Amino acid sequence: MDRLEIDGRSLGPEAPCFIIAEAGVNHNGDLELAKKLVDKAKQAGADAVKFQTFSAERLVAASAPKADYQLRSTDVEESQFAMLKALELSVDMHRELMTYCRHENILFLSSPFDQAAADFLDDLGVKAFKIPSGEITNLPFLAYLAKKGKPLILSTGMSFLADVEAALETIRKAGDAPVVLLHCVSNYPAAPEDINLRAMLTMQQAFAVPVGYSDHVPENEIAFAAVAMGACVIEKHFTLDRSLPGPDHQASLEPHELAELVSGIRKVEAALGDGCKRPAASEKNTAAVARKSLVAARVIREGEVISPDMVAVKRPGTGLPPNF
Repeated sequence: MDRLEIDGRSLGPEAPCFIIAEAGVNHNGDLELAKKLVDKAKQAGADAVKFQTFSAERLVAASAPKADYQLRSTDVEESQFAMLKALELSVDMHRELMTYCRHENILFLSSPFDQAAADFLDDLGVKAFKIPSGEITNLPFLAYLAKKGKPLILSTGMSFLADVEAALETIRKAGDAPVVLLHCVSNYPAAPEDINLRAMLTMQQAFAVPVGYSDHVPENEIAFAAVAMGACVIEKHFTLDRSLPGPDHQASLEPHELAELVSGIRKVEAALGDGCKRPAASEKNTAAVARKSLVAARVIREGEVISPDMVAVKRPGTGLPPNF
């Protein structure tokens, strides 16, 4: 399995987990709110902050219904089209956000939802394309993105293994762009019992590409487990405040939770080690105290033949070990 690079950062085996703070549409169409999300992602230690690039006119029909999770968190009388229209980022907003991210030294990413959006992001100079789960069966779109030659981070929510295989075959035939697959369960929030983290390993074994995890569980434990299982990318939605209006805020982390996610991932990585079973240097003092040595059970005279009843096994472990 090969590593790939995004803006000088390696993704894949033995590389640090690449953490994407998913701002998504949690800016509510407000540039200043979007910049604050960038600030919080940077402060938390994320590697990238990701938005979404779409035009409501090109994305949905006027009659398109909302998903159940969107109905729970937004006005039920509002159409999906009207909701998305209010959440668009303009061309100028994109440019300003990318400049702001560059100034703050955090990678700007965005998910395009059609070819025009992909062309715009390409012209803007994005370093990779993050493809949302809803586009995994949109094979013409995947081929179009692959031809641009940039790394692709492909979410696989709502998919069978055959869907993932077809997507990868399309990408490889079109341009053979480097790919990272993200295991995902597209529910907001997702329940832990639905996650099936072992599917991440199945994709890794089936396709020999780097695999990560896009997490929609409200807490962070599942993301930590994914890292322990080898996820090379973790993506998670975040917001400034879960009580804000909008479809995704309620299923997102708040800034302090995002910081806990990043900190926890780095701790898990540090704990994984290299797999060689050996004492840690920090155990040396404990070994001296907790292990035992052979000691005399009574006075032993010079020249006396030693028998088992003359020897005891006691702490500390600074003498001859009991295995002798």
